Amino acid sequence: MVTFLFTDVEGSTRRWEADADEMRAALAAHDALLRSVIETHGGSMFKHTGDGVCAAFASPRSAVDAAVVAQRELQLPVRMGLATGEAEVREGDYFGTVLNRAARVMAAGHGGQILLADSTARLLSGFDLIDLGPRRLRDVPIPVGVFQVRAPCLKTNFPALRALDASPGNLRPAITSLVGREAEVAEVGAAVRAHRLVTLTGAGGVGKTRLATEVASQLSDEFPDGVWLFELAAVTDPAAVPDAVAAVLGVTQQPGKSVSESVAAALDGRVRLLVFDNCEHVLDTAADLILAILASSATVTILATTRERLEVGDEQLRQVPSLDVAAGIDSAAVALFAERARNVAPDFSIGKADEASVVEICRRLDGMPLAIELAASRMAAMTPIEVRDRLDHRFRLLVGSRRGLERHQTLRQAVAWSYDLLDDAEKSLLQRCSVFSGGFYLQSACAVVGSDGIDEFTILHLLDALVRKSLLIADRSAGRTRYSMLETIRQFAEEQLVASGDAEATRNAHARYFADREADVLALWDGPHQREAFVWLSTELADLRTAFRWAAAHDDLDTAAAIAVYAGFLGGWVEQHEPSTWAEELIDGARAIGHPRLGQLYVIAAECYRTGRLTDGVEYADAGAAILGTGHFDRMLYDIEPTALGGTYITMGFSDRWLALCRKQLALGEGMNAFNRGSMVMALTTAGEFDEAKSASEDLLNAADATDNPGAQAFALLSYGYVWRDANPPAAYEALRRGLTIAQHSGNRMAESYIAVNLSGFAATIYDPMAALDFLTLAIKNFFDTGSYSHMVSPLAVLAAHFDRIGRYEAAATILGFAVTAFALATFPEIDVAIAHLREVLGDNVYQSLSEAGAKMTNPGAARYALEQIEQAR
Repeated sequence: MVTFLFTDVEGSTRRWEADADEMRAALAAHDALLRSVIETHGGSMFKHTGDGVCAAFASPRSAVDAAVVAQRELQLPVRMGLATGEAEVREGDYFGTVLNRAARVMAAGHGGQILLADSTARLLSGFDLIDLGPRRLRDVPIPVGVFQVRAPCLKTNFPALRALDASPGNLRPAITSLVGREAEVAEVGAAVRAHRLVTLTGAGGVGKTRLATEVASQLSDEFPDGVWLFELAAVTDPAAVPDAVAAVLGVTQQPGKSVSESVAAALDGRVRLLVFDNCEHVLDTAADLILAILASSATVTILATTRERLEVGDEQLRQVPSLDVAAGIDSAAVALFAERARNVAPDFSIGKADEASVVEICRRLDGMPLAIELAASRMAAMTPIEVRDRLDHRFRLLVGSRRGLERHQTLRQAVAWSYDLLDDAEKSLLQRCSVFSGGFYLQSACAVVGSDGIDEFTILHLLDALVRKSLLIADRSAGRTRYSMLETIRQFAEEQLVASGDAEATRNAHARYFADREADVLALWDGPHQREAFVWLSTELADLRTAFRWAAAHDDLDTAAAIAVYAGFLGGWVEQHEPSTWAEELIDGARAIGHPRLGQLYVIAAECYRTGRLTDGVEYADAGAAILGTGHFDRMLYDIEPTALGGTYITMGFSDRWLALCRKQLALGEGMNAFNRGSMVMALTTAGEFDEAKSASEDLLNAADATDNPGAQAFALLSYGYVWRDANPPAAYEALRRGLTIAQHSGNRMAESYIAVNLSGFAATIYDPMAALDFLTLAIKNFFDTGSYSHMVSPLAVLAAHFDRIGRYEAAATILGFAVTAFALATFPEIDVAIAHLREVLGDNVYQSLSEAGAKMTNPGAARYALEQIEQAR
């Protein structure tokens, strides 16, 4: 049973506006005095609330004594309210209905006044109390008896209590809870307290109105003249905005004044919060009225919602984001879906089988509250899986109640509301940009607009307008603006594009644009800024996929082949395997017409060996090696056939084929760059031609120094370190360390992983056994995460050899059962030594049993087992 004291400085907003420095000093003295008095009387001050405090007392008498002493000494006009009741304590804060009563009793008072709820007054004797009678307080279901404390040196006469049977304003209680907006409510609330005009912007359906009304409701006690909501969505004539506002406020036009001037004059001196909702379609008129109100009254605060800013001086913008979906099943978006689903299906719950579907629904709906609520409303008659499978037709699926506002009846109407406000040029650009799947830059937008006489600066201005109107999102975090759309908006704009008849031409332009990027992106790859080329591939992969699919489906083989080849070429260095599958799809068509890129397509398709398709990979490699350089077909990009195909051959143990390809390249006298020199050395070494390999490697370090291609440098250094690892370990180790640094800096994941595997051998036997585990962990994770299962056997086999050296025999034998392949045995001879030793120390039967257990492991199982064993070994 606790007595609570709530305080608040009356008129604090005006004081801050008038003299912030003076108010800051006065508030510091106010805080220090209250804390001292409260603690002196045995109370505990547990919270600040803006310009007031909350304190708890075990004794009602002590609480009132503290309030009286504080009122006598305070310089600021402070209103105080007290109530007594049961409360819970959690983590230093109090919870319970009594706190709400104390706050409401305080809000009914005036500066210098101490008010008590009857729950406190009943427990007191010896105090002079004025019975003000029962009062209906906001959010309290039954009237509360209110008493005023009268004491020497305290003011006695005050205006009527602010607690009225009907609170001022027209803000209605919300009929649904607000989910997942705690941070936004706090941020916007703080902005409203600090500024006279706060504007919430965001896409249609993102929840601007609901956020604004929640903030207004929570701040209502700070505006004694009420919170007033003006719903402008139904105002179709911009000129009627002042009349609509005047009608809500009950203001009559005054002689000699316009309606706007009459409204502004009537608000002068009123401490009110005005919420202007949905201003976008009457933007200029609403902005003019708001400006007039702010100029006329220093005590009015305005919170507005709109798709774009009002352009009024001192306007504070707050972009309302979509709900979080990154946290998956624990995200705010999923919480909203679950709560709204229970509204229509009380027994609804998200079981394990439904978790992935619900998360996907929320993600594909971009975390947009309106769309999520409409999807959740389907739970009365559908399952999450059924809704998920129909989201490609979301505008037909997500239809809500007929009783809602018309613009929110369906998802289509919510988006169309914004779209219809655009001019023709803005609509056209939005439609054309809907062909981008993963975002776009200004240059990309220019490409799909075509040659309609629109220059880059015009498109830039249109993009800016679409960002301001919340239909595009601008991301500047990477130093270059990248634009994107919420998927719901993109689908709507795409529908409009199809209806306009421009879809085919725009998609052709989109596909040709990405095909035409080949020379520029590969030039970037072939230089010191190679990492930027890999970043570009990752950033644009979704659009490369879309462009390829369109070109392939429409028999544009030139465009599709260009995209598949250079995307597959770049993807190989970063273990991104999807583009290699695109090349496979084109081979039959390219072979039928003898397309000049057929050889390149074979080489890129051969990359399928990395994911475990070894036989297919070798067939593609053989076909590519046979025709590349024959005159009719294009050479491999940068003439690196031996490097491009070497991995395919060596994985199957075909060192002879790799070496023959290298010798063929050398005989032609073409393309003996750092890549192919390194391939020759590697092929000779794996084929057992050690003397010739060492002789061929003499120029590798110079080749690495001569090129400014980081990939070529790293590969040359890898090859040098590989061939000299036994004959000159210090030189080999230094070359590999240098290569690893270059690979990591340039983002070359393939080189990074293979160099790490080779470095682990040196670390294990010469330098640092713990570092060996670090190198192998890096390689195993890289290969597993990218699905490069054929390559993953190398670090696993080397790890087994290391485990054998340090006495972890059972783990070594188990891992070897999975990892022993022709590839591993050909590239790392120490594995043979480990197998022989393990058979000796474990016995053939035990070794065989452990090895068979390892052979049964899946790729994920083997990776997980190896990483667990590494942690134990540490």
